[in-house]
Amino acid sequence: MTSVFDLAPEAPVVPVVVIEDAADAVPLARALVAGGLPLIEVTLRTPAALDALRAIADGVPEAVVGAGTVVSAAGVADAVGAGARFLVSPGWTGRLLDAMRESGVPFLPGVSTVSEVVALLEQGVDAMKFFPAEAAGGVPYLKSLAGPLPQARFCPTGGVSAASAPAYLALPNVGCVGGTWMLPPDALAARDWARVESLARGAAALRTPVSGR
Repeated sequence: MTSVFDLAPEAPVVPVVVIEDAADAVPLARALVAGGLPLIEVTLRTPAALDALRAIADGVPEAVVGAGTVVSAAGVADAVGAGARFLVSPGWTGRLLDAMRESGVPFLPGVSTVSEVVALLEQGVDAMKFFPAEAAGGVPYLKSLAGPLPQARFCPTGGVSAASAPAYLALPNVGCVGGTWMLPPDALAARDWARVESLARGAAALRTPVSGR
């Protein structure tokens, strides 16, 4: 199966989007795409999330939109039914992993310990979300995993900022990072899509050519 990392390999950052009003979904996605961030994770944290996901899938074809905060088999089905092209979970169980596999779309199950990483590798899964990245050990932790578990690749998410992202992206076992810094609450509240586009452009410029990414 195609990896999430292969969906938009030129994009170093996945914006992690919480949408309260589905009417904002299309202009927000267009701003992110225009700024160079086509891989967009819409988190299933609000009542508007599925409608927002559907709106982006239908109205912004140049975006590669996926669903985040997927925590159940029902959530997998709902997200894929709304047009999600990839799935991201904060953690995983056997049942959730089975549902994500059966969905037919790429997925990033969340891990924060070595045992969880090894368990996923045993299942043939080598693309993972590292969450919560900063709280779980950050760059030093992922760097320490590269030696014994070089086949595992990660999208660190949780506390990653514009300042810390380059250090993550420089690691050979990091395919991209997830973040929210290009989506400041005041800009979203003001529907200042030009500012979002500008911040997205700055995030897209963080790409670092590293062998294996």
